[in-house]
Amino acid sequence: MNQRLKSSLPHHPPSRPLATPQNPIGNNGLQAVARRTLLTAPAALLAQSAPPKRIAAILTEYTPGSHADVIIGKYLQGFEQNSKPPYPRSKIVSLFTEQVPKSDISRDRAAAFNVPIYRTVEEALTLGTGKLSVDGVILIGEHGDYPTNDKQQKLYPRFEMFLKITDVFRQSRRSVPIFNDKHLSWSFRQARRMVEISQELKFPMLAGSSVPVAFRVPAIDAPLGARQRSTVAISYSGLDIYGFHVLESLQCITERRRGGETGVRAVQCLQGQACWDFAARNSLFDAALSRSRTRKPGNPRDLVRDPSVFVVDYADGTQGAAFLMTGLVADFTLAIDIEGQPQPLTLLMHLQNGPPHHHFACLVKKIEQMFETGRAPYPVERTLLTSGILDFALESRIQGHKRLETPSLAAIRYQPPRESHFCTQGWPGA
Repeated sequence: MNQRLKSSLPHHPPSRPLATPQNPIGNNGLQAVARRTLLTAPAALLAQSAPPKRIAAILTEYTPGSHADVIIGKYLQGFEQNSKPPYPRSKIVSLFTEQVPKSDISRDRAAAFNVPIYRTVEEALTLGTGKLSVDGVILIGEHGDYPTNDKQQKLYPRFEMFLKITDVFRQSRRSVPIFNDKHLSWSFRQARRMVEISQELKFPMLAGSSVPVAFRVPAIDAPLGARQRSTVAISYSGLDIYGFHVLESLQCITERRRGGETGVRAVQCLQGQACWDFAARNSLFDAALSRSRTRKPGNPRDLVRDPSVFVVDYADGTQGAAFLMTGLVADFTLAIDIEGQPQPLTLLMHLQNGPPHHHFACLVKKIEQMFETGRAPYPVERTLLTSGILDFALESRIQGHKRLETPSLAAIRYQPPRESHFCTQGWPGA
């Protein structure tokens, strides 16, 4: 499996520049980041002599500012999306979009960059040959006209699209790497099945948010192997759409604690006064808030109409808390209580709130690393666990904010990578 396809695909410069205005979603005891992830510098070990990887893009929709735009757009238009180098080495060789709204730009992009659009997922992966004919797949099931359930989850068909992709793998008796944007599925059961299939068919899989790989202020990580007592992450926006992002920012920090990730035993969603009461008891809330560059002046209780927090009780006794504070902040900040450190570690996961959205370029570099090396730079189990925490947290909410025991999440154990994978260089003015 994971055999490389021969390709003589040359790099053709884009035929014309395309402007695409977008919106984002993206020292004591501190471990410095050893590896620089500059957008202009390829990883030293990449096989530059090998042909570019041929990638199929499987999308729900491709509209201005969508995740398809800020990810696939970097393959077509360069990392800065200005039709100038540098570009990812891999090439998009096929597109499938499940929906084509009035604001669609996939057809114009495909025509401008000579990328064929196929009617089905199977045809996009086989290039019309009847057998798998690409070296990798990018699955972006984000944005589009889909229903929302009673838990406020948008029912994106990531699982269904993934099954169509892996059906082609089975039929072809060959598999290639898959990147899945954001959570694996709105359903933890489906998310777990996706990971099981990736293990069964033995292909590398990467998934998740652009926030963990974004530029940080300061450019530090939680020390690997240190004991963490508790961690707080603060962000904003909707429970489902940004709840995932803030939980994944929390998880990429907590997984570095002593013993690695040992699972989650319980999850609870608190809102309103219960959320404020929890924040008042948590000394890390103000510490995390101190890193915000967007905090509005005034009393937080006057600014935030619907405060929410997801409380995560890990199996080893560590506690995590992910706050959504819309109206108070519009960024991602964290604070970590590390045993033996007199002050909490605090940091900002900094997103570029405008084109070309630097944090998505950071994510594309990680996707490219998997396509080039055949190995995911960090475990897909991180996103599996985050997907499950969010699903159970939203279930807690509709069950009257009940604390839910989560034995299925307690069974998810993995070791984080030793290396940090966030961008250590930001954009001008960052």
